[in-house]
Amino acid sequence: MRFDLTDLRLFLLVAERGSITHGAALAGLALASASARIKGMEEQLGAPLLERRRRGVVPTAAGQALLHHARAVQNQIEAMAGDLGAYAGGLRARVRLMANTAATAELLRDTLPAFLAAHPGIDIDLDERPSHEIAEAVASGAADLGIAATWAGLAHLEQKPFFIDRLVVIAARNWPGLAGMHSASLPDILGESFVGLSLGHALQEHITRQAARLGGHLHIRIRVPGLDNVCRLVAQGAG
Repeated sequence: MRFDLTDLRLFLLVAERGSITHGAALAGLALASASARIKGMEEQLGAPLLERRRRGVVPTAAGQALLHHARAVQNQIEAMAGDLGAYAGGLRARVRLMANTAATAELLRDTLPAFLAAHPGIDIDLDERPSHEIAEAVASGAADLGIAATWAGLAHLEQKPFFIDRLVVIAARNWPGLAGMHSASLPDILGESFVGLSLGHALQEHITRQAARLGGHLHIRIRVPGLDNVCRLVAQGAG
């Protein structure tokens, strides 16, 4: 069954006006052409869409069902035209932005609201991903912009510094493995037990990947959602 947009608009006008003649005129069609289109729609459907009466036409049960869908399609087309018109006039744009966990949770938390308030014509699709996926997405065109760690292999992309973000070790006070240490790198703590973030969490994947590059493995005792939960368990000595 194939009804094009002209068919649907014609049927909508005919049903609303109760007249094929008036509907055809509003649709910019000759009466003969409009009648042929409606007949063709009925033949494709295999059922009458209009009931002919002395004072015009009214939709049949099948016509009422088609009328419901025709209105929905017409409303969607009008909404689409409005949205696209704003883009065509240079009034609106949508930016696909991907950012890693640190940027999403901390760096963009205050920056994005201010940006959106200052630029009402720009919408943003924000997606949290691991840094290596962000690099791939920007390279393939799946994202317009990305905020990723420099280790993700960005040499083939245009880069601009956004923020220097340092990861820190969180531990309970007087944790034995860190006694006497004023700073620590990942190799220094690979032998410790950890409280980890949920599987698939971009920051956790980043840390796990860095441990693997060093030839090590993180012993994760428990995984929890969110850094607040991590800090709570760490403070109680869970890892």
